[in-house]
Amino acid sequence: MEFKHVSVLKNECIEGLHIKASGTYVDGTFGGGGHAMEIIGRLNGNGRFIGIDQDQDAVENGRTRLEPYKNKAQLVRDNFSNISQIMKDLHIVSIDGILLDIGVSSYQLDTGERGFSYMHNAELDMRMDQRNPITAKRMVAEYSEKELARIIRDYGEERWASRIARFIVQEREAAPIETTGQLVEVIKKAVPKSARKDGPHPAKRTFQALRIAVNNELGILEQSIRDMAELLSPQGRLCIITFHSLEDRIVKQTFHKLEHPCTCPPEFPVCVCGKKPSIRVMTRKPIIPTEEEMAVNPRSRSAKLRIAEKL
Repeated sequence: MEFKHVSVLKNECIEGLHIKASGTYVDGTFGGGGHAMEIIGRLNGNGRFIGIDQDQDAVENGRTRLEPYKNKAQLVRDNFSNISQIMKDLHIVSIDGILLDIGVSSYQLDTGERGFSYMHNAELDMRMDQRNPITAKRMVAEYSEKELARIIRDYGEERWASRIARFIVQEREAAPIETTGQLVEVIKKAVPKSARKDGPHPAKRTFQALRIAVNNELGILEQSIRDMAELLSPQGRLCIITFHSLEDRIVKQTFHKLEHPCTCPPEFPVCVCGKKPSIRVMTRKPIIPTEEEMAVNPRSRSAKLRIAEKL
């Protein structure tokens, strides 16, 4: 199956990156390469593009796609959280633009055997990087009721988190929970019938929470943004798309800290801490998809794009 992913907010990202033909650009979540191809198409012979993805399938497909552009584009299998080391290894000291499209790709959701979707029955996996020893199956089998409840509550914002965790622990004592289908049935039992009538699929929030935990998606975000801001050349742009309120909050707060780093008490007449802003936030409110885009690609509905520029 080809690694296909419908690029969200593509035009807005390309505009936000403010691409210079001879610049150096990084896509930290290469995926299906939709955003990447748009960037590469705007670079001349002196421009350089680096794609990063931790998913083996994305990298294999990506290398084939990038073959005609190998003089100016390359792909690295890694996590964007290691961007500082990746750039060091490639002898790149500054970047003109970085794009991150955070979350699960259409390909990962649609490839049932990857275990991301509650719509396909498959082994509980959910790893974006297949080298990761932690799977959703392992979490469901080994984590305590308290820890499962915390993950489901904090990362899924699920009101029935404690009840779902309790049902998982009870169920696994009788028989191992090894597939997405088994987990969906446990969740359906745990969520009261009255609560299942309205709103999204009862398993949606729990599956999202487990995916975030398996891939440590929130844990790496703030430091990654700081590292990326550090690597940008003056007037370089950082564009980040999120699909989840928790991720968006981290991006918004980290951008704010980098724009307003002063730690002096408010009553001080002048700053004495000496911390200077490193970025300017270009989006006071996040950019969201148009009605047209949402109609064509319903998965774009929760997308938010925030952009910052290096001072």
